[in-house]
Amino acid sequence: PPGLQEQYCNFCTENYLKTNPFIVYVLQGVDKEINEGWEEGIILDIAGNSKSVLVAGERITGEDFWVLYKILKNHPYIHGLDVRYNLIADTGAYYAAKLLQRQPSITYLNLMFNDIGPEGGEVIAKALRKNTTLKYLRMTGNKIENKGGMFFAAMLQINSSLEKLDLGDCDLGMQSVIAFATVLTQNTAIKGINLNRPIMYGEQEESTVHIGHMLKENHFLIELHMCKHDIKNYGMQQLCDALYLNCSLRYLDVSCNKITRDGMVHLAEVLKRNTTLEVIDLSFNRIEDAGAVYLSETLHSHNRSLKAYSDLIQSGRLNSDHTDVEPYVVDEHVYLAEVSNGLKRHYYWTPTFGDTYVPSSSAGFALVPVGQHL
Repeated sequence: PPGLQEQYCNFCTENYLKTNPFIVYVLQGVDKEINEGWEEGIILDIAGNSKSVLVAGERITGEDFWVLYKILKNHPYIHGLDVRYNLIADTGAYYAAKLLQRQPSITYLNLMFNDIGPEGGEVIAKALRKNTTLKYLRMTGNKIENKGGMFFAAMLQINSSLEKLDLGDCDLGMQSVIAFATVLTQNTAIKGINLNRPIMYGEQEESTVHIGHMLKENHFLIELHMCKHDIKNYGMQQLCDALYLNCSLRYLDVSCNKITRDGMVHLAEVLKRNTTLEVIDLSFNRIEDAGAVYLSETLHSHNRSLKAYSDLIQSGRLNSDHTDVEPYVVDEHVYLAEVSNGLKRHYYWTPTFGDTYVPSSSAGFALVPVGQHL
């Protein structure tokens, strides 16, 4: 049978469409992998921020994704599709949904930053109601808003196979965040969820209260991201109260909130008893020196499971990847510049060479593994 590249070019010719050199370039590589006998678990990488775009052509559009759907819907070798940082929009989302309905071998789909709106989010969420094979979906940066978020929350009432869902930077609203907290009290499949940076109004921390209640009931969730949720000390207390009872959560991200040293008192107390948590991201809060002291004293005397800094301590010497500063010289004087070597170092981008996942500088699932692609 003809390879994917030939199928793509033939389809474009038959339908009087212009071929996208970027897609041709990527499919060439996939055909080579298949010909070499690698017929299982191929991830089709058409990321719009890759070097291949500069070499081969322009980013893919919704029309391009329609053509991809046509040639991939009956191709069992493709187990994952990465089309981040492209321009597929709601049109492409429609065909992504159709692909999920027609192609049971796909377990990983990355659609981050593709200008997908509420309507596109709706069709993808509805497709996942009947899908039983997708394990990991990234919708990061697509402004599906509260409306789209509600459809995803409703989907989680039905879907029992999706294990990780990333809805960070999607402009979710208070209503949809509360809806996720509600459905996750019953959903036993989701192992990791990212609800970063919703659009919140009010000072009551209502959504954090609901998430705290969920953590008391849910004993399957391993990773939870609540970055930029406007969490204050009361909200942190609610989460800590839940962590006394929760025995599954290993990675909690509450970075970029308004937690102060008083919130650290609650966290320090719960860490004396909770031995499940391995990674807590508290960066860009207001814990100050006193809050750091509360935590360090507790970790020194009680908790043995937190390990975000273990590689630093055990290595015996400081590697540049293990620090958050880099020296530079101006007029023969040495200065220090802050660099991003935090837990989310490769959240928005991934280097194309070198040691990508150094656990101590890019924790995430390198420290807390869940499964393939997770």
